[in-house]
Amino acid sequence: MKLAEALIVRADYQKRLEQLKQRLYQNAKVQEGEIPNEEPKDLIKEISDILKELNKIIQKINRTNLQISFDGTQSLSDALTERDLLGQERKIYSDLLEQASIRHDRYSRSEIKYITPINVKDTQKYLDELSQKYRKLDTKIQEMNWRTDLIE
Repeated sequence: MKLAEALIVRADYQKRLEQLKQRLYQNAKVQEGEIPNEEPKDLIKEISDILKELNKIIQKINRTNLQISFDGTQSLSDALTERDLLGQERKIYSDLLEQASIRHDRYSRSEIKYITPINVKDTQKYLDELSQKYRKLDTKIQEMNWRTDLIE
């Protein structure tokens, strides 16, 4: 199995768990004298089984990410961390630009005037550079995911 396939399986397990959780909550309480639409014990058993399988696949994914070289200097796990941090930084600057760009209309000269102390043009340029670095790194990670065999 390729690493990318294992990631898809993991996502499927996570979606399935969320669905089962919602169904369990919906059947956790019924009116006196009524029966639940689904037996909570059966749902709990299914949740438990999926959690065991999810644990196995996550361990295999983590092992693979740690042992596979990304570019000769760092592991795939390191590259994933770098990508996540780039994504967080990108989000911060994107939100900053959104806040700096909000216009406050004044109806008279006595109302407070707001200005932005940041250089919007330079910040936007930096955000564009971050986005490009993120896309390139993400593309390389995705490519590796489809070329890499999952370590058992």
